[in-house]
Amino acid sequence: MTKNETRMKWVVLGLLIGIFVASMDNTIVATAMATIVADLGGMDKFVWVTSAYMVTEMAGMPIFGKLSDMYGRKRFFVFGLVVFLVGSMLCGIAQNIVQLSVFRAIQGIGGGALVPIAFTIVFDIFPPQQRGKMGGLFGAVFGLSSIFGPLFGAYITDYLTWRWVFYINIPLGIIAFLLVAFFYHESPKHTKQKIDWLGVITLVPAIVCLMFALELGGNQYEWDSLVIISLFFAFAVLFLLFLYVETKAQEPIVSYHMFRKRLYAASNLIGFFSGATFIVATVYIPIFIQGVTGGSATNSGLILLPMMLATTVSAQLGGFLAGKTSYRNVMILFMSVFVIGMFLLSTITEDTSRLTVTWYMIIVGLGVGASFSVLGMAAIHHFSEAERGAASSTNSFLRALGMTAGITIFGIIQRNLFTSQLKEAFHGMNGIPAMSVHDPRAILSPEARAHIPALILEKITAALASSIAHTFLWSLIPAALTLLFVFFMTNDRLASMHAAQRGKMQVGNE
Repeated sequence: MTKNETRMKWVVLGLLIGIFVASMDNTIVATAMATIVADLGGMDKFVWVTSAYMVTEMAGMPIFGKLSDMYGRKRFFVFGLVVFLVGSMLCGIAQNIVQLSVFRAIQGIGGGALVPIAFTIVFDIFPPQQRGKMGGLFGAVFGLSSIFGPLFGAYITDYLTWRWVFYINIPLGIIAFLLVAFFYHESPKHTKQKIDWLGVITLVPAIVCLMFALELGGNQYEWDSLVIISLFFAFAVLFLLFLYVETKAQEPIVSYHMFRKRLYAASNLIGFFSGATFIVATVYIPIFIQGVTGGSATNSGLILLPMMLATTVSAQLGGFLAGKTSYRNVMILFMSVFVIGMFLLSTITEDTSRLTVTWYMIIVGLGVGASFSVLGMAAIHHFSEAERGAASSTNSFLRALGMTAGITIFGIIQRNLFTSQLKEAFHGMNGIPAMSVHDPRAILSPEARAHIPALILEKITAALASSIAHTFLWSLIPAALTLLFVFFMTNDRLASMHAAQRGKMQVGNE
């Protein structure tokens, strides 16, 4: 092994660790939220802990991606790591829920730089013939983090203190920082461009308004309340302004010309809708296990391990196949499996065994895993180093936005279905039992179940199982759209890029 190969392996390890901690953060915190609120108080403000991170992370993605094109990847990846670590440390010492929310916003700023820039660095430093393998590896870690988060969160909350949910980022982040800072030698040549300040000051507030509307709607405020309607209106106005500003900017944050590439446009749409669908599975299968079959929080995390493994295998396999055939052929295969898996989940009932659910989750994981690696490569495929950061970050941003929209929309669907099922189940009886339809696990934890009469518990679990199954059925709409947009992809492949670059080298030698 040459010295350069050794250095590259250390760089890859640092990037993988950075992706892992940033991608895992929201899910690991969500699992520990009940314990955090019990310790810090602020039940009426706990939603801000998640919202603050997501808002700043998503707002930062396209901005950091563009800045990395202009001034270099390394400085902004390292900057993101430092900010993320500072935010994690501050979160760990927070004394109240308001402090924690502010510190989470700081943490999110750093997180917004890590994932898209890491993927772009891989495309920069590896030749085309190796990008499939590396893209598969990075996609596997990205998928793995979304499953490991709930598991780690449950374990840390049960056996340590919730503060270690944040402290665990520090040693991992320091390792990633040292590896990238010392072993990644970036080319000093970058394209100096004018910063699109008008784009920044319209995009960031637009995302802030949208995220808070989605997070607060149906929780702290009714969807038809003045606050939520005003937030959506402000988002619409600011986003339209952003779209207009981008047509006039010399170097826009999001370049419209990128979307003229069919492969890029289709990859982003697939990322959006697959994210919206996949998040439904990761959220509601644990609720099914804990609420319907009576599992603990840790067990509901463990039930996702088979999907994690399937996602990891699929991401690596997808990256490998992308080097052998077109991105479209790879995605047709795996997205078809994904749709089948989501359909199977829509058939679950209160009598469905854990083993059956596990098999369904494996199918979903095998289907969605390839998207984590292949879509990232497809989105960057047509662009030079001067545009890859923006291309990658937009793809990450739209996937994250899809997940957020999926949580919100399907959360509303599930709650409405659950309420309707309860009314039907207890029709003619002395009212519906007092319980939370926002998170059924609160009433259907093992401790709470012990105090519920068997007949009533049977009706509640049947209603919950039915609402979750019907939610999966509704999620087939974005799943089908995901498969539909795959057919809009072109037949480009990594091998063709490698051949093109090799041809350029031969012409230059002549």
